[in-house]
Amino acid sequence: MIRRTTPDDTNALIAVAETIGFQAQELDYLKKMLSDYFKDGETESFWLTYEENEPVGVAYCEPERMTHQTWNLLLIAIREDLQGQGRGGKLLHYVEQTLIARGGRMLVVETSGLPEFERTRAFYGKYGFQEEARIRDFYAAGDDKIVFRKLLNAD
Repeated sequence: MIRRTTPDDTNALIAVAETIGFQAQELDYLKKMLSDYFKDGETESFWLTYEENEPVGVAYCEPERMTHQTWNLLLIAIREDLQGQGRGGKLLHYVEQTLIARGGRMLVVETSGLPEFERTRAFYGKYGFQEEARIRDFYAAGDDKIVFRKLLNAD
C-alpha cells in the first residue's frame, strides 16, 4: 500500500534510508526534512510511504521554484533487502500519477555518476527517464551529478 507519510513513519523511514547507505549526516538531514514538513502543515511538497505491514519505502517530491509544473523527486528508496522486486517502480508510478493529477508537466531527478549508482541510473532509464545533464565533479572531485527528466504532461 502506498499512502501519505505520517509523523509516526519517521523512525521507520530513517531506517529505510540507513539500509541504502545514508550516512549519519544525511540521516540527520532527512530527520530535519521530515520534522519541518510536519511542522509546516499543508504544502505542495509531499512524502509518500510504501507500506507492507510496516514502512519499507519512501518518496519525497517538491515543485521546482520558478518553473511551470516542473517537479523534483528528491528521494525515492526501498529498503535494501526488498529492492529488485518492483516496489520502487510502483512507488515511482504513484508519484507520477499524483503529479499528473496535479497538472505536473515534468519530473526531474538527480543522482551520482559513481559506478555504485549504476543500478539507480538504470532504474530511472527503465521507467522512461532520459539523462538530460551531467555536472562534472558536483558532489566531490570525480563524483558527477546526473540529472534525468521525464515529461508527464506535454500540455
